[in-house]
Amino acid sequence: MEVTIRLARAGEAEVLFEIQKAASLAGLGHVFPPDRFPYPDDAVRELCREVVDGPNHRAFVAETDGEVVGVAAIEGDWLNGFYVLPERWGGTVASALHEAVLDAMRASEAAEAHLWVLEANQRARRFYERRGWRENGTKRVVPYPPNPVDVGYSLGL
Repeated sequence: MEVTIRLARAGEAEVLFEIQKAASLAGLGHVFPPDRFPYPDDAVRELCREVVDGPNHRAFVAETDGEVVGVAAIEGDWLNGFYVLPERWGGTVASALHEAVLDAMRASEAAEAHLWVLEANQRARRFYERRGWRENGTKRVVPYPPNPVDVGYSLGL
């Protein structure tokens, strides 16, 4: 199945939100049990609007057969969000999207890329580590309850 990567269009914030929510609920239920910590719909929707419409972000979407199935957002040399619909995990979507955002960072002459990933998100950490990302020694507390820890990663470009 061919994957097409393009910039998100005005008005696609809701699509980005739906992908992020689906991926988060499927992959992070052990960190944010939905029965105890409802998904922060309003806050995440607002972030998606900022990513699509804000001047400092670029949002990329991955499409297969005309359907948006993945999204990644960058701000400068930061990968500020990377989500793929769970039914597309393990295929080529995530790899194609990852390469596209790194290419965009390289084109902007960034020397190094950075991201945060939940310490308990072993699936995502393996994905990034297989692609050369390495822990950089930084950590932060996530502002959403139950306030888990994010681990910083960096990758030379």
